[in-house]
Amino acid sequence: MLFALTQGSASLSIREVWLALTGEGTPLATTLVMELRLPRILAAYATGGLLAVAGALMQILLRNPLAEPYVLGISGGASVAALVSILLGISGVLLSGAAFLGAMVSTVLVFGISQAGRTSSSLRLLLTGVVIAAGWGALITLILALAPPHKLPGMLYWLMGDLSYAGSPILPWCMLIAVCVVIVPLGRSLNVLARGALQAASLGVDVKRLERLVFVLASLLTAVAVTTAGSVGFVGLVVPHLLRMVLGNDQRVTLPACALAGGCLLTLADTLARVVIAPEQLPVGVITALLGVPTFLLLLRKGRL
Repeated sequence: MLFALTQGSASLSIREVWLALTGEGTPLATTLVMELRLPRILAAYATGGLLAVAGALMQILLRNPLAEPYVLGISGGASVAALVSILLGISGVLLSGAAFLGAMVSTVLVFGISQAGRTSSSLRLLLTGVVIAAGWGALITLILALAPPHKLPGMLYWLMGDLSYAGSPILPWCMLIAVCVVIVPLGRSLNVLARGALQAASLGVDVKRLERLVFVLASLLTAVAVTTAGSVGFVGLVVPHLLRMVLGNDQRVTLPACALAGGCLLTLADTLARVVIAPEQLPVGVITALLGVPTFLLLLRKGRL
């Protein structure tokens, strides 16, 4: 984060950053650090942590190593609501509120439909999420096809993930800290759940209750992350895999580590997005994809070996 504060179209030294943080810097440095860079960096760090923890929880819930925060269509609902808001000329807090509402609608749809049958399972939840996500994808395509040309750049940046217009970082930080406080005591139960529902039930874990809690927490994390930065890919997929290779599969260690490592990764990616073609900026989702694709291919190769 300190490195990110020094980088941009106008570079600052660590001393200039420190003086700006303590209120003794020049007006230009203070504006750059306190009003432009610091809120964006805090939002990036919290969003990366949210996505990484949400990805790890989804992989536990679905018992699928390829699960990631967007697999259940939560981001699709947020995207549709956000694009409709952009079409209507809505921006700022109202745009974020609409995206969060869309994510919650998608969450209720997925959970309600997956629980409607006589039996519920992680496979049924996954299939329901995939179908709902496909429906949201069709609506997104329709909206983009009908949108006036001058609205398209903003829509595409939002869909690719962009922190340029991230709002206050308070909500994502509060959500990240609160969820970490909740999940750490559940580490033992999550370790058992990751091995299978039958084994967890035989050891006295209330599987249905725990699965619902994990689903709600992962959905809230994803909703807040998408509301803050749009759809940023690969963070929730790659970070949990990398950490399991290094730290093992103990959720009491892996989940808090995901919060830290995910934040570091997205902060680094956003810094690159700001400086690669400065003063122009890239969507941060492009950087995470460029970093994530080769990393994940390398993980697959190491897994085969």
